[in-house]
Amino acid sequence: MKKLPIGIQNFEKIRLDGYFYIDKTEEIFNLISTGSYYFLSRPRRFGKSLLLSTIKAFFEGKRELFKGLAIDRLAEDWTPRPILYLDLNSRMYSEPESLKQELNKHLEAWEKIYGDEYKDRAIEERFYHIVAKACQQTGHRVVILVDEYDKPMLQAIGNERLKEAYRNTLKAFYSVLKTQDEFIKFAMLTGVTKFGKVSVFSDLNNLMDISMDARYYDICGVSEGELYANFAEDIAGLAKAQGMTDEECRAELARMYDGYHFKENTPGMYNPFSLLNTFAKREFGSYWFETGTPSYLVKLLKAHNYDLNEMANQVTTADALNCIDAAPTNPIPVIYQSGYLTIKGYDREFGTYTLGFPNEEVGKGFVNYLVPFYTPVKEGKSMFEIGNFVREVRSGDADAFFKRLKGFFADIPYEMQRDIEVHYQNVLFIVFKLMGFYTEVEYRTAAGRVDLVLKTDSYIYVMEFKLNGTAEQAIEQIESKGYAEPFAADGRKVVKAGVGFSKAQKTIEKWIVE
Repeated sequence: MKKLPIGIQNFEKIRLDGYFYIDKTEEIFNLISTGSYYFLSRPRRFGKSLLLSTIKAFFEGKRELFKGLAIDRLAEDWTPRPILYLDLNSRMYSEPESLKQELNKHLEAWEKIYGDEYKDRAIEERFYHIVAKACQQTGHRVVILVDEYDKPMLQAIGNERLKEAYRNTLKAFYSVLKTQDEFIKFAMLTGVTKFGKVSVFSDLNNLMDISMDARYYDICGVSEGELYANFAEDIAGLAKAQGMTDEECRAELARMYDGYHFKENTPGMYNPFSLLNTFAKREFGSYWFETGTPSYLVKLLKAHNYDLNEMANQVTTADALNCIDAAPTNPIPVIYQSGYLTIKGYDREFGTYTLGFPNEEVGKGFVNYLVPFYTPVKEGKSMFEIGNFVREVRSGDADAFFKRLKGFFADIPYEMQRDIEVHYQNVLFIVFKLMGFYTEVEYRTAAGRVDLVLKTDSYIYVMEFKLNGTAEQAIEQIESKGYAEPFAADGRKVVKAGVGFSKAQKTIEKWIVE
């Protein structure tokens, strides 16, 4: 059985300790041999740190670590070079001084090597002189690698004072990558998001952004070809443990963890962290989602009173996906770059992308995470409540279902009361999206279409909701427009339900079931 590198992000440790490694070094060689400055955005736990660690080992000249890998036969120059490696992922950034303290920690370490006569200067000036001195003292141009460059900015979302302080610090610090070009051999920044316009990248226009570059779509993550070529025994072991055939197991792996598209018309990528945990434990689970909570995403959604139904079928442009303003007015680019949405379709004529959840792990996990932020249900209790919903509709107990749904509209948060209609739609989206993982749900909002069709083994529910309308009006619309007619010959019992929602009472006022 192979040793799976779960949580291991150091290339040297993986190679020396005999952990399994999927060879990405041909793409790394292409990066190194064709350019000097790069930026890569990928979701967390997708292999960015391992990528930088591998590049670091190459520029350290540690050829013995690459024996048998593609770059061993491709690269001719293995000269060790001075490396400035900056990892911003190791602390919380809660005060303006937090970032400066973290940068100062790295600067002091480099100054011990290359001299500290500029230690009393500003942070960016110290970095400027360190780059020059590292090159002059070693006779080789410098390699600069920055892991999670955007961590401080992400943690400052919602705090304009903090965000502005971090922006000013990072903008000046990263500008050294441009001003000290003559001393730099190679530089790469990675992160979850790309802040642009008036933000940290506004002056750093020499970075090649490969986040949506078809040549490097699979530089992080696991492709289907890599999965089947490298994990056949693991798939067989998982299938046996779960009582599945190999084919069924492959389909379930794809449903749970595949589906990340970082460029249109490229194959989907699997989440590596979830794959490795699934093979190790021989059990499917929400491993990636459970390693972190996207609190900054919820802050954005609530701040802009965003209609969640749009999020699941969002249409946007490449420019929007590639760049986040320092004060984002649209939460979708952040959600996309964070890995909770991915490219589902592309309209070449208009240059627009359709986004959606990449797979069940992400879709189910994200919507479930939203429940306590939009409803009175406490954290950790949402799946219990959804389970009750599912049991009630499966048994045909529509009254119990609507009583429970009514409770989801109680105590609407103050910040959401400015647009009750959007909040009403968001609660329905969350409930029915989660139910859709256990039943067949079609949720419609376009004029002239039934609001909801919910199917179980024994029942088909046709539901219409009226905001500031009556349950009687909702039932009348179902009848007059013949919403139930397509299911007349289905064989399952058809249940028609009209629901009236009172804006004044901020909850369901009445429902009629026929």
